[in-house]
Amino acid sequence: MSINILVIDDEKEIADLIEVYLKNENYNVFTFYTAKEALHCIETEKLDLAILDIMIPEVDGFTILRKIREKFNFPVIMLTAKEEEIDKINGLSLGADDYITKPFRPLELVARVKAQIRRFTKYNQDTKQNENIIDFSGLILDQSTRKVFLNERPLSLTPTEFSILWYLSSNRGKVVSSEELFQAVWGEKYFNSNNTVMVHIRHLREKMNDSAEKPKFIKTVWGVGYTIEK
Repeated sequence: MSINILVIDDEKEIADLIEVYLKNENYNVFTFYTAKEALHCIETEKLDLAILDIMIPEVDGFTILRKIREKFNFPVIMLTAKEEEIDKINGLSLGADDYITKPFRPLELVARVKAQIRRFTKYNQDTKQNENIIDFSGLILDQSTRKVFLNERPLSLTPTEFSILWYLSSNRGKVVSSEELFQAVWGEKYFNSNNTVMVHIRHLREKMNDSAEKPKFIKTVWGVGYTIEK
């Protein structure tokens, strides 16, 4: 089965370079330099991942990300020419799964793409139903469909958010360090990425109407990590 990847960057040289490297990995790539054509592709093609440049004229990458998250849960990697932490936090808060700063090494981007696809595929695999469902305190997670319900209300989570909630729920009663959580979810070594984990936890709490001060589910153990109690 072919993997369909969307690439949007108004810098033609960068977009074409990304396309070449992804096609070398046998991915099917839809490359666009403007938002209008890309938005049409999002609505008409079955996509497995998107790579979005933030600084796109007329319609920026954040707006496109919002459009994607209205309907779709496939992974999104943001490209930014800025080092500013606020851009990264904004992207993660809106539902991005990863980000990479320009200039970047193409092989690093390919590695990030593979990691996201691997995780997305993993949580879509069909396994035994009883091993695929976690049900406690009004929270139901179905790993095979990636559906989540809280008190019978469906929650719309990104693949990364689902992965975090699934891992913490699978380890209820245990304190999971930020390092362990990052390695389990992102599949990479932990390189001072506490902000990345923190932003995703905050976004999860918002969607679950939970509170950091008086949490019902995800509790922060300061200086250690996070836990969901039994």
